[in-house]
Amino acid sequence: MIEIFAYAIGVMYTPGPVNLLGLNAGLNGHARASTGYYFGVASAMLILFLLFGWLGSTFIGGDVLMFLSMLGCAYITILAVKIFKASVTLGEDSTTERPLRYRQGLILQLLNPKGIVATLPIATIQFPGAGIHGIGILLWSLALTVLAIGAPGSYALVGHFLGNRITTPAFFTWFNRVMAVLLFYVAASIAYEFVYLPLFG
Repeated sequence: MIEIFAYAIGVMYTPGPVNLLGLNAGLNGHARASTGYYFGVASAMLILFLLFGWLGSTFIGGDVLMFLSMLGCAYITILAVKIFKASVTLGEDSTTERPLRYRQGLILQLLNPKGIVATLPIATIQFPGAGIHGIGILLWSLALTVLAIGAPGSYALVGHFLGNRITTPAFFTWFNRVMAVLLFYVAASIAYEFVYLPLFG
């Protein structure tokens, strides 16, 4: 049972597009206003856990994962462009960008192939191995969903505390651009791993 939590924490709390956006929101003064985003991420994880736990891994084949990966790459790239172009001013609202919303978290995590790769082993291997079936899948999925809320939320909290100690707008502009470049890299790595290699590898 502990192995399930250990794996989930290890996967959910490592840097990725979902957590990087949480960090960016915190740095730009939107940690609290982006609460809906964290719940959107968690909702997507709950959907994936339940879907894979009850239907198994047969639902997601190579073609479906490839299609979701393409959509995910496009969505991450759009978010990266918005972050890169965001203008920065210090004050109540650090950027002209709106806080992240529930829908963005839900869509991003549902289209994030790394989210699928993270939930699939837990739901299809670790759950059955630990004798978790039926209503137990729902209870465990809910517990893991709480962890999923904390992942982007903790990154946003770190960003919030760091952001409160920074007084120059140039830092936020620079950081937004670094975040955007990292998101472009994440989109490219997803495209390579989940689209290019299956097609041409």
